[in-house]
Amino acid sequence: MTSNNLKIAFLGIGLMGAPMTRNLLEAGFSMTLWNRTASKCEAFASDATIAGTPAEAVAEADIVITMLENGQVVDDVLVKQGAMAAVKPGALVIDMSSVQPSLAREHAELAAEQGAGYVDAPVSGGTVGAVEARLSIMAGGSEADIERALPVFNALGKCTRIGPVGAGQLAKLANQAIVGITIGAVSEALLLAAKGGADPAAVREALMGGFAGSRILELHGQRMIDRDFAPGAPARIQLKDMRMILDEARAENLTLPLAQQVHNEYLALVANGHSDVDHSGLLLELEHLNGSLMGSLGRGPKH
Repeated sequence: MTSNNLKIAFLGIGLMGAPMTRNLLEAGFSMTLWNRTASKCEAFASDATIAGTPAEAVAEADIVITMLENGQVVDDVLVKQGAMAAVKPGALVIDMSSVQPSLAREHAELAAEQGAGYVDAPVSGGTVGAVEARLSIMAGGSEADIERALPVFNALGKCTRIGPVGAGQLAKLANQAIVGITIGAVSEALLLAAKGGADPAAVREALMGGFAGSRILELHGQRMIDRDFAPGAPARIQLKDMRMILDEARAENLTLPLAQQVHNEYLALVANGHSDVDHSGLLLELEHLNGSLMGSLGRGPKH
C-alpha cells in the first residue's frame, strides 16, 4: 500500500474503531490512538503510537477521528477532556460516531474557533462493513472539508456527502429508523410463520427472492434462525439511536408511530437484561411478550 503523510489521531478503539484503525494502518497512515480502556489499543502497539489522553493524541494530528458510543461520550472526550482545545489550526475533526445533529453543529463551531475543519460522518455497515472496509459513510460538512477527508474515507468504505454539518447525522437517523423498524418486522414475520407450523428458514429463503427481500432479512433473519445474537451492533446502541430519532422528531414537530413502538420494544429488551445482545435480538423481546420461542417449525429452539 502507498504510504500517506497525513497523521491521524483515532479516539475510540472499540467494536467498530479497531477494524477501522487496522484498515487505516494498512492504507499507510501514521496513527496515534487513544481509548478509555487503554488495553484495547495494545493490539496496535507495534504499528501506532498509543496516547495517554485525548489531548495528547490529537496534538500533532492533521485528522482527528472520533468513534465513540454516544454523543455524551463524544462531548466528554472532545470538550471536557480537552481534545478540541488541543487540536492544531488547519486540522480536520471527523466525528464518525452517531450523535445528535445539534451536537454535531456545536462541535463544528468549537472546531472553527480552533481554526480547524469539522465533518460529521456516521457510518452504516456494522462490524462486518468495518472489517471489510465497506462502510457506508454519510458525511455532513463543507465540500472542501469532505474533499480533504476522502483519502481517509476511501480506506474505510464509500462516502456520500449529504449536506452541511449535521446532515450526516440526519441520514444516520434515517438509516437507523429503517434498520430498527425492519428488524421488528422481520422478527414478527418469522415468529408468525414458525408458530403456524412453517419452517422459518424456508420462509426466509422464499421471501429473499421477492419484494420483502432486504439486507436485514438476509443477515439478521439468519441470525434469528441461528439464535446467534453475539453483538455486531448492541441493542443498547439501537435503543440510543431510536431515542435520538424520537428527540429529533419532537424538535421538528413530527409524530413517528413506528419509531416510537420499536423504541419501546428495544427499551423493554434492554430492561430485561439484553443490552449487549445484537440488535437483531429484538426477537427475544417479541418471544418474551408472546411466551413462545420461534425455534424451528414452531416447536421451540433447536438443540
